[in-house]
Amino acid sequence: MIQAIVFLPLLAALVAGLGQRAIGPFASKLVTTAALFTSCALSWPIFLSFVFGTGHAEVVTVLHWVSSGALQFNWELRVDTLTAVMLVVITSVSSLVHLYSWGYMEEDPDQPRFFAYLSLFTFAMLMLVTANNLVQMFFGWEGVGLASYLLIGFWYKKPSANAAAIKAFVVNRVGDLGFMLGIFGTFLVFGTVSIPDILTAAPGMAGSSITFLGMRLDTMTILCLLLFIGAMGKSAQLGLHTWLPDAMEGPTPVSALIHAATMVTAGVFMVCRLSPMFETAPIALGVVTFVGAATCFFAATVGTTQWDIKRVIAYSTCSQLGYMFFATGVGAYGAAMFHLFTHAFFKALLFLGAGSVIHSMHHEQDMRYYGGLRKHIPITYWAMLLGTLAITGVGIAGVAGFAGFHSKDGILEAAFAAGGGGTIAFWVGIFAALLTSFYSWRLVFLTFYGKPRWEQSEHIQHAVHDDHGHGHDDHAHAGHDDHAHAHDAHHESSGDGTAGYHPHESPVTMLIPLIVLSIGAVAAGFVFAHPFIYPEEGAKFWAGSMLAFDEHLMHAAHEVPTWVKWTPFTVMAIGLFLAWNSYIRNTTLPGRFVAQFKLLHQFLYNKWYFDELYNAIFVKPACALGRFFWKRGDEQTIDRFGPDGAATLVAGGTRLAVRLQSGYVYGYAFVMLLGLVGLASWAMVNFL
Repeated sequence: MIQAIVFLPLLAALVAGLGQRAIGPFASKLVTTAALFTSCALSWPIFLSFVFGTGHAEVVTVLHWVSSGALQFNWELRVDTLTAVMLVVITSVSSLVHLYSWGYMEEDPDQPRFFAYLSLFTFAMLMLVTANNLVQMFFGWEGVGLASYLLIGFWYKKPSANAAAIKAFVVNRVGDLGFMLGIFGTFLVFGTVSIPDILTAAPGMAGSSITFLGMRLDTMTILCLLLFIGAMGKSAQLGLHTWLPDAMEGPTPVSALIHAATMVTAGVFMVCRLSPMFETAPIALGVVTFVGAATCFFAATVGTTQWDIKRVIAYSTCSQLGYMFFATGVGAYGAAMFHLFTHAFFKALLFLGAGSVIHSMHHEQDMRYYGGLRKHIPITYWAMLLGTLAITGVGIAGVAGFAGFHSKDGILEAAFAAGGGGTIAFWVGIFAALLTSFYSWRLVFLTFYGKPRWEQSEHIQHAVHDDHGHGHDDHAHAGHDDHAHAHDAHHESSGDGTAGYHPHESPVTMLIPLIVLSIGAVAAGFVFAHPFIYPEEGAKFWAGSMLAFDEHLMHAAHEVPTWVKWTPFTVMAIGLFLAWNSYIRNTTLPGRFVAQFKLLHQFLYNKWYFDELYNAIFVKPACALGRFFWKRGDEQTIDRFGPDGAATLVAGGTRLAVRLQSGYVYGYAFVMLLGLVGLASWAMVNFL
């Protein structure tokens, strides 16, 4: 069964990618979507068997892979609780994204290529989470990086998409260097790349030291920090986060699949998979806690100022990943995986909902040009409302709540119970929860409430212009001419002052995934909370998965003071009120705030100037160095004395030879005479 789950997406990708001309777009979509729904149908029974306590860990050998000296390992598929959680997350979201893309990418001429990339990405992610050794994990790790590059730059005629794809690829290579060094060091220390063998031997290496960069340092701390650098790149943590917002240049289904639910959670999964290693390195866990809390805070502050609907959700993803990481840092690995699980549903829902809004607004992504859309796209509105209720953590302690309420509050309670650095992470998380509530409800109010502001949008004006028969607007998406469902726009009026355009609800293939994900956003929290984070149930659920589940910490987390349990709900309500007061009740307030705190707003709107800082520190010096080697080294040195110098010498010699070969007899006689004189002179000197 596990072989079918993993390899069906690969088979579908090959069929759609290599046979697209033979089978056509419809068959390509059908093959890839059917393969993913089959993998999803096979994954849920495995997951539920672990939930109900009937599942057991197993390893399936695919083939013998490498045997080179001490380095020996097979290609094996590991199935345990941790894998089962990731299987349902990956296949569920991916299958729904495939179905959603039927409607969203309907007018794109390269649909087979797009669906092939989606399936290839899914295969690589499945390879990553089923890996039983570090090399196989790295294979999947790099596979999702490649697929991400292909999908972000799918509209390759669009310069910004190409730039974003390259940026994602390069930034992830920085993190992957750390990951590779961590794998090399782990093999050096343990003599194996087998994950079970490494985790079994890890406690015995606690307190040992190793030489690194000329210094004698703690072995496990160095190994875990190097591995965590890889996680920082893949999961967009502070410092290596800059690629994630720019990745929104790809099609919206890509954002939902790669940058919300699956690839960016690979780093969290890796830390949880190797949690027994991290447990032997308290300093490394402290670094993980700090970086996670800092990312959580940073991304939440930036999200409050963005106008692009997809970028707001992208920074929300970055912030939620910070929650997951500081949960692992305090030892609450079960809570981190629970938030990963619930986050996949409500974040994919928000991204696909945003895609539905963008689809209805002719690819306008600026929320300043929305307003009043709840009357026109009601299903999308309710789906995004449920997603917002989930991400902001709406719920009543001890009673019920949406998905994010159970998982995010579980992380905050565990951080408070852990004490020390966990207490700081708790308060940072609380403040981030306040900001999350504010920018999430800000998105809802700007998009679905208030008066329509569509007449200010160039995209909408172009759409109306096209519908009146004056040609087509070739959208900046380089071939993505998405004018479906707009044929009757010029016959309609919004009814509230914006004539000429009527937003349309998305097709059924886009709405079905929204409805299914809405169910997950509502129910995934309270249905699965007990096996993930409750002490006794969690110990049974995670048994056999090698996860370092701390039963005592989870006991303490459930026994924190009442005010700790109610604080997240309180700040959520405050954030909701601030957003309502600013964007519904008193719409002049945001402008006055920006005018009062202009420097702060500029700092946050420009994303703390990380891009500008990296441009000054890395990009410009690298370009200057490259230009120096190009002009001074290549052109003025190598070319001058190499190819160009040789060519000049040959040309000069040729001109001299041409002058000597004049064709006149007296010239040749003169040269012969000179030769004879020279020969006679040499003979006289040497023999007389």
